[in-house]
Amino acid sequence: QVQLVESGGGYVQAGGSLKLSCAASGRTASRYLMDWFRQVPGQERKFVAAIMKGGGSTIVAQPVRGRFTYSRDNAENIVYLQMNNLKLEDTAVYYCAARLADSDYYLNPSDYDYWGQGTQVTVGT
Repeated sequence: QVQLVESGGGYVQAGGSLKLSCAASGRTASRYLMDWFRQVPGQERKFVAAIMKGGGSTIVAQPVRGRFTYSRDNAENIVYLQMNNLKLEDTAVYYCAARLADSDYYLNPSDYDYWGQGTQVTVGT
């Protein structure tokens, strides 16, 4: 069992930055891939950023590429999402998700076994 807790959301003006954190707890948390998704009300949950098995590379969705950066502190089982140059369309609830690393990476929400409670990010003018 893995528990995920996100933090760092809030309100920011367009062009600003936020850094989200997701802390994992549980005896085997270090064995899990922990990735980021976001969801706007009425829409499906969408992939944002992921880390590949082995931790050497990350994958970032095209709409946020060049603005969002994924990082992971393996010692603390915490992952981060640094979000720069935020745009109005980045407004969403951001979720951290985890699953065992059976394959190199995952991008589909249905592949994940554990989810955090989500943190709201609102980008205004």
